[in-house]
Amino acid sequence: MRWRVGLIDSGAAAAGVVRAARFAADGARADGAGPDPTGHGTRVAALLRGAAPDIELVLAQVFAAGGPTSAAAVAAAIDWCVAEGAQLVHLSLGLAADRAPLAEAVARAVGAGRLVVAATPARGPAVYPAAYPGVIRATGDARCAPDEISRLAAATFGGCVRTATGAGQGASVGAAAVSRALLAAIAPGSPYALALQALGARARYDGPERRRRAAPRERGDP
Repeated sequence: MRWRVGLIDSGAAAAGVVRAARFAADGARADGAGPDPTGHGTRVAALLRGAAPDIELVLAQVFAAGGPTSAAAVAAAIDWCVAEGAQLVHLSLGLAADRAPLAEAVARAVGAGRLVVAATPARGPAVYPAAYPGVIRATGDARCAPDEISRLAAATFGGCVRTATGAGQGASVGAAAVSRALLAAIAPGSPYALALQALGARARYDGPERRRRAAPRERGDP
């Protein structure tokens, strides 16, 4: 069984896209996706496919021409990804405001046994959907080299903040690195608790990033 991943982003010029749709600010859906206006989604897709080149991508385009998205668009995109059979929904994005439609869409995805990975800033106020229960929160961690992740808290993980080309940096790239590690660590359909356990076992660092570089966690540590 191969992974089917729902990618909610700016689009993606990537292989492996089996379904695509675009979502307007009011949540209305149209089949197909336009060009990726920023290249962000394309970079995220490349990171995800680096762990599992045969994954099927269900692409939900929620950014148009590089402008902002909305909670209604992201909520509709989550529901659509779940309906299209995505076992993991990845969002390298975060919205500042808590909105009921978004919370309800995440709750439906989590209740259906789907894994949801969402970006959160390393510091600062909470963002959504990362702050909702059952979501795996992911950010950038400057300690991490490519293919390394860190466990920052029980359900919060960090990943390398740089792509191989240096084209993208920060929490959104770190979040993609966390999902990439997850795709390599567990089988499709694995439950949330197993996902957290697998990510914790793969973590090179344990605990928050400090100003001074921390020593890597030894594998024998508790």
